[in-house]
Amino acid sequence: MTHKRMACLAAFCALTLLGTISSASPDKKDKNVGRLVLGKVLDRQDNPLPDAIVYLTNTRTRSIKTYIVGQDGTYRFPALSNSIDYEIYAQYKGHKGETKSVSQFDDRSQVYLDLKVDTR
Repeated sequence: MTHKRMACLAAFCALTLLGTISSASPDKKDKNVGRLVLGKVLDRQDNPLPDAIVYLTNTRTRSIKTYIVGQDGTYRFPALSNSIDYEIYAQYKGHKGETKSVSQFDDRSQVYLDLKVDTR
């Protein structure tokens, strides 16, 4: 093998190794920012319930986050830990909906849950 070919092969190997290392190292932009739980609060006829309150409970610490939904009934809880279970439910004018769970074993980065409240 000629000296020129060996130099090209060495350069190719170095670039390949560099590409492998850089793809294995996470870029700061791609850093995992946690899980997003979002959805809508709806009545039995699938109409949005504006001003409903959504309660999200961290099952480890029992801390609670709340969200007051807007006119379209949507809520969102960003940047939640992937290693914690959560419980979520909605309340509207004294009526409480069913409690749902978000498991740490669910590997989705976005969990969409519609929360139903029987307003009768």
